[in-house]
Amino acid sequence: MRLIVGLGNPGERYGNTPHNVGFWVCDRLCERTGLEDETKKFQGLFRRGRIGGMDVGVLKPQTYMNLSGESVAEALRYLPVELPDLLVIYDEMDLPTGRLRLRAGGGHGGHNGMRSMIERLGSNSFARIRVGVGRPPGKKSATAHLLSKMSRQQREDLENAVETAADAALIFLEQGIQAAMNRFNAVPATDAEKERS
Repeated sequence: MRLIVGLGNPGERYGNTPHNVGFWVCDRLCERTGLEDETKKFQGLFRRGRIGGMDVGVLKPQTYMNLSGESVAEALRYLPVELPDLLVIYDEMDLPTGRLRLRAGGGHGGHNGMRSMIERLGSNSFARIRVGVGRPPGKKSATAHLLSKMSRQQREDLENAVETAADAALIFLEQGIQAAMNRFNAVPATDAEKERS
């Protein structure tokens, strides 16, 4: 079995914020693959089904970002999932808006959700997709940037990235993280994307 985890914060207040892009990717992946029945489980919203003949779980922790690791650790206690079968999707300010970077492991990079994951799992050896949301403009704080409602233009700028991240998650499921990295890390940011960030 493989487990896809998208990080974000629960509730309508945070639904349209950059910090919730991990949730959006999970929702898009489920829409495209027909995983419909979302239930409350593992301190999160959980779906399970078959994708390409493989048993797959999709989890959106509802613990708030800083405690995401609690939800994922609980899921891993009950599901037949090993760390190499885990993929985590989350926002990244150090990437231009809409760009992706995939890694097979690594540190938390200051991201509170990833910090919680690594602490609770006792390892950083799991795959991740980072979705660029860019740095805040001017003197806007990082927290305000991540947790503020987005404009229609900002949301549109991330829609293509959500689609591409769902593509990358499917490649991870079918061929593994290395194949996904080879395909999706090779695309450089455009000048327009750099300017928007």
